[in-house]
Amino acid sequence: MGRKRWLYLAAATALSLPILPLTQSAAILPAATAACTRALPAGNHTIQVRFRNVDYPVRVHVPAGLAAASQVPVVVDLHPSGGNAETHTAYTRMDVLADQERFVTVRPNGNIPAADPNPNHVWFWNVPNVPTVSGQYPPPGSRDDIAYLTDVIDKTSALVCADPKRIAMSGHSGGARMSSAYACARPDKISAIAAVVGLRAGRPALSDLTTPELQSCTPTEPVPVIAFHGTNDTVNPYQGNNDARWGYTATMAVHSWARLNDCKEGPAATTVSANVTSFTYTRCKSDATVAFYRVTNGTHSWPGSTNPAATQEINATNLMWTFFKAHPRH
Repeated sequence: MGRKRWLYLAAATALSLPILPLTQSAAILPAATAACTRALPAGNHTIQVRFRNVDYPVRVHVPAGLAAASQVPVVVDLHPSGGNAETHTAYTRMDVLADQERFVTVRPNGNIPAADPNPNHVWFWNVPNVPTVSGQYPPPGSRDDIAYLTDVIDKTSALVCADPKRIAMSGHSGGARMSSAYACARPDKISAIAAVVGLRAGRPALSDLTTPELQSCTPTEPVPVIAFHGTNDTVNPYQGNNDARWGYTATMAVHSWARLNDCKEGPAATTVSANVTSFTYTRCKSDATVAFYRVTNGTHSWPGSTNPAATQEINATNLMWTFFKAHPRH
């Protein structure tokens, strides 16, 4: 048996291995003290981000009560396939938490139409070298969303006076796959990612869809990761499938990030509630913890969201923000 195949067979069962000791971290969110100028006042804004001579609208929410000359944490939050920034905002209720915790949310849109015609302005992301949920690869000339999201981060950071050590990225489904791809490609731009029902660690290997293609995710530095997945997800199945868009299992994606982050301990299991178990990898390089919440009988939904099918035993928005606070960029 080849080394690559052995590695990923081991990964497939990683979350059933004997539990290793869990090291508790007392990471504290650093004070944002650097002086800067915030161009956007409190409230909801739609700004235009120019990328390769085209302007794209981006929704930005700035909470009230920010100190005038202090840097602020930012969460770039990506909508799912077939969604848009506006519907995703209402779904996750992250802006409510942003007002309480005083962080900025940034929500761009994908640019591949999810319908034809597209009166509701719903979109797919261009996840590199991966089909959309339609089963089709992005058409030639599709926007380079890795490069585009980098421009979004740079433009909005200047406008809101972002703390460069506290710019995190989250996403749901296709947005989670896009966030994962961004972490593989540009770990230098973000402090952590949160992936809801869509964590990946590179595209599925075309020679064996049950394993990631190692060369498609080679981050130059570790990235803290928190992920959530339901065992009854039929869109991005927990146990994986033979689809080039999805492929390997949710647990293999988690284990792969633990490997990429050079984690020495885990997965340590904790019973969170009747149907939720968390698994945590610690002692990772640069404190890049990997945390995973398995929702037994959970669906393709954001825990704690307005979706009637979503579990209310945990709240993904609250948990990811707590994780982001504990993992500023080193």
